[in-house]
Amino acid sequence: MRTRQPTSTALEDLRIPVRAKLAAAWTSFMLLYVYVDILAFFKPGVIDGIEGGVVWEFDISQTLLTVFLALMAIPILMVVLSMTLPARANRITNLVVASVQVPFAAFNAVGESWTYFYGLGVVLEVIVLALILRYAWTWPRTTPSATVATGPDRETVRAQQQA
Repeated sequence: MRTRQPTSTALEDLRIPVRAKLAAAWTSFMLLYVYVDILAFFKPGVIDGIEGGVVWEFDISQTLLTVFLALMAIPILMVVLSMTLPARANRITNLVVASVQVPFAAFNAVGESWTYFYGLGVVLEVIVLALILRYAWTWPRTTPSATVATGPDRETVRAQQQA
């Protein structure tokens, strides 16, 4: 005879650290950023322009490609920085960099005839940047009395309350 096991309908919902949320959001932003650029290759004439040495209205040069790489490196580095910077510097860095990225995201749609495609890309990127700003702005605070020590990984160790 089988005994009936109790079933639980509630799913475990662990609290995700702010650092992990920020790193995940920057990863999502980076992927959106890259995929918009990759999918743009399917627009008629883009590949012909690249083969002719022109991207948008810019001549392809080492300087142009270095600028493109530097711009792409920002969200890439933010994934690492979001996981490694001390909390205060992390919060400030995320607020500043995400704020600066909003106009860059909007720039991608300026002057484009493919407004649905670029418009959706910009909207999605701005939503992710808004999440980053929210996560950084609402970073949880700790009370000084609850802080005992700071470890080498910069995570706060809290004192255990005795009953």
